[in-house]
Amino acid sequence: QVQLVESGGGLVEPGGSLRLSCAASGVTFRSSPMSWVRKRRGSELEWVSIIGLSSSDTYRDSVKGLFTISRDNAKSTIYLQMDDLESEDTAVYYCVKGWDFAPRGLGTQVTVSS
Repeated sequence: QVQLVESGGGLVEPGGSLRLSCAASGVTFRSSPMSWVRKRRGSELEWVSIIGLSSSDTYRDSVKGLFTISRDNAKSTIYLQMDDLESEDTAVYYCVKGWDFAPRGLGTQVTVSS
C-alpha cells in the first residue's frame, strides 16, 4: 500500500523560501520517478516537478530556476526546495509516483503572503 507523507509547508512572505519533504513507503522507491504536484484554490491539480532515477529533474516553466527537487533513496524521501516564492505559489503541495496524480498523501499547505 502506497503511503506518501508530505511536510514542511507553512506561511512565508513573498521572496521567502521553504523546503518540502515527502516520505514514501509501499513504493519501490529506488526504481520510481517521483513528482511534486500542487493544487491552488480554484484550480486543477498541476504538475510542478519530477525527479528521475538518476536524479535528472524537470520543472514547469514558472518555477524553473526557483525550485529544486532532490531525492534521498536511503530515506525514501524526496524534497522540494522553493526559493523566491510568490503569491501564485500558494497551494497544497503533494508528492506522487511518476506522472500519476494519485495516490497522494494529505499534502502540505504553502501560503505565500505578506
